Amino acid sequence: MQPDRIRKAVLEILEAIGEDPARPELAQTPQKVADAYESFFSGIGKDPLSALSETFVAESPEAVLLKDIELVSICEHHLLPFTGVAHIAYLPDRRVVGISKLARVLDSFARRLQTQETMTAQISQTIQNALAPKGVAILIDAQHQCMTTRGVKKADVSMITTSFTGVFKTDDALRNRFFSQIQMPR
Repeated sequence: MQPDRIRKAVLEILEAIGEDPARPELAQTPQKVADAYESFFSGIGKDPLSALSETFVAESPEAVLLKDIELVSICEHHLLPFTGVAHIAYLPDRRVVGISKLARVLDSFARRLQTQETMTAQISQTIQNALAPKGVAILIDAQHQCMTTRGVKKADVSMITTSFTGVFKTDDALRNRFFSQIQMPR
């Protein structure tokens, strides 16, 4: 991250839209934007696999589900936020991870320029590759400011993306159980 370059770029943007960057109300804006970007893009350069490196022996053949994980990401097309929730499940084969690790994998992908479709697939494949479970199920439900505040300006619209691997892809009953547990229509 290069905060000085971000601050200079924000000054340039303020001037380009016809604002006066010397106006007292805008004096802290370049620094505030640089600070926000440091948070928004903290996943750049992070290895999501590192969150899944410490595993434990699975004692139950049942699926592990972490639901309603809040997420904030930035659309790579418009540089506007999209926010929502993710639901992540996997059916362990031999190994499990602490549940906070699933949220860390989500954050490592969400905290970078993204599309929701790509992020959903990346999370699924990372968990599949790292844990070699019998299957992974991911559902992300998010609202995109590029749709709600500009363009077609449709409020209260959310986009749902899913990714299923292994038994979640082939077993309708297991996939339906996932939907039931996260209280989503099938």
